[in-house]
Amino acid sequence: MSDIDVTEKFGEDRSEGISWNELMERDSRPAPDILTEESYEYRGSDPIPVERYTSEEFAKKERERMWPYVWQFCAREEELNEPGDFVVYENAGRSYLVVRQDDGSIRAMHNVCLHRGRKLRTEDGSADKFTCPFHAFTWNKDGTFNHAPCQWDFPHLEKKNMDLPDAEVATWQGYVFLREEKGGPSLEEYLAPLPDHFKRWRHDECATVMHVAKEVPANWKVVMEAFMEAWHTIVTHPQLLPFTGDSNSAYRTWGDNINVNLVPFGIMSPHIQEGQGEQWIVDEFIKYNGRSSDNYESAGDPMAIAVPEGKTAREALGDKMREVYTETTGYDHSDATDAEVLDALVYNVFPNFAPWGGFMPNIVYSWFPGKTPDTCVMDVRILARFKKGDPRPAAAPRKFLTLDQKWTEAPELGILGDVFEQDMDNLPFVQEGLHASKTGEVQLGNYQEIRIRQFQDTMMKYLNGELGGSKA
Repeated sequence: MSDIDVTEKFGEDRSEGISWNELMERDSRPAPDILTEESYEYRGSDPIPVERYTSEEFAKKERERMWPYVWQFCAREEELNEPGDFVVYENAGRSYLVVRQDDGSIRAMHNVCLHRGRKLRTEDGSADKFTCPFHAFTWNKDGTFNHAPCQWDFPHLEKKNMDLPDAEVATWQGYVFLREEKGGPSLEEYLAPLPDHFKRWRHDECATVMHVAKEVPANWKVVMEAFMEAWHTIVTHPQLLPFTGDSNSAYRTWGDNINVNLVPFGIMSPHIQEGQGEQWIVDEFIKYNGRSSDNYESAGDPMAIAVPEGKTAREALGDKMREVYTETTGYDHSDATDAEVLDALVYNVFPNFAPWGGFMPNIVYSWFPGKTPDTCVMDVRILARFKKGDPRPAAAPRKFLTLDQKWTEAPELGILGDVFEQDMDNLPFVQEGLHASKTGEVQLGNYQEIRIRQFQDTMMKYLNGELGGSKA
C-alpha cells in the first residue's frame, strides 16, 4: 500500500475505469435524478472496535437501546391478504403477531400469553382468535381479551388490563413495519428519501415469489456489512467479474437511516485486464448473474440475447430486459433505463432492511441477531411484479435453513445459492477472526465502505442515547 498523499482529501479517491455517473450519461434512456445525484459525506477513518461484533454486553445494549425504537420491516402485505391472516415476527428477544383486521388495517401485538407466558403461535397462519395451547386463555385477532377458563380463579385480573400489548404499525409500498416503542419519526420521515426513489419502481405492485432464510454462524452485523459493499467480488465472487463493475460502483448516504450501493452490470470489472468482447460479457452474465432472467419463471428466456453490431453488452441486456418485463407484466417499461432493469441498486434502511430498487425481480434482504452474538438469521425474498389487472397473489411461504444446511439446499434460489455459499466461505471465519484479533480493531475504506460507517455511526447514536428513547 502506497503512502497517503496528504494533499488528497479523504473520501475523494475513486477506482480507475468508467464512473457510475459517466455510465448513466451513456444509458440508452435518460437517467432520473435519483440515479445521478451524488450524496457522500466523509465520516472519519477511525477503526471499529471488534467488541461490537463479539460482545454479549454490546448485544444487550442493542436489544435495550436500539431495537425498541427503530422501524422494523416485519412482513409484506401479500402475506396478510385476508382478515385474520397473521405472520409471527420475531427479533431481538421479542415475538409479535402481525395480523390483518376486518377493516383492512394491520395490527401487531406481542405473541405472549399473559397467563403463564407461552407463545400463542409459532407459525404463520390465519385465525379469528388466538387461544393459548397451554390453558386456553383467548384473545381476539385485534389483541383484545376474549375469555379464559376458570375465570372465577382470577378475580385479581381485570379484563380491561388483559389486552395484548401492541406495537406501532405502518406500511409503505406493500412493506409492513412495526416499532415496539410508540412515538418518534413517522415511517415516511424515517425512510426519507427512499419513498421518493421508489415511487418510480412501485413495489406495491409486487409480491413475494420466493422466500428463504438461513441461520449463519456470524454476528448479524458481520453478515449484513458483507452485503453493503461490492468490491469483495474481486476474490469472493470472481465468476462475476466479467460483467460486474464492482469497484466502479457508486455509494451514497442520506441522514442517519438510508444508503445505497449502485452496482453496474454488463460491464467488465476494472480488475480484468483484458476481456473477450461484448458478447462474452452477455454470455457470462446469463451464466452467473443471480438476478438474470433465467432464474425467474416470469422473466422469459434470456438465452437468445445477442449483441447487435454497434451495441454494447449493457444496451443489449437492457433491451432484452425491457422487452421481457413489458411482455410478462403488462406494464410499459420502454422508458426504464438500462440501469433500472439490469443493475444492483442495493438500498439499506437502518438497521437491517435492504430492498433492491429497479424494475426487474427485486431481492429484499433482512438480517436478525441470533441467540448469541456469534449467530444470526439472514432472510432473502424475491419480489416480482404481478401482471397488470391481476389480483395480488399470496406470498410464497418461507423456507428456513438451519446452521448445518447450505444455501444451495434451497433450489429456488438458483445461482444465488452458490453466490451466498461463497460468502459463507468468509463469514464464519470473520467471526472467529474478530474473537482472535490482536488489535481489537476493524478498518474501513473511506468511500467503498461508507455505508458501513454510516450504519455504525447511527447505531452508536442509539446506544449512546442521542436517538431513541433510551438513556446511556
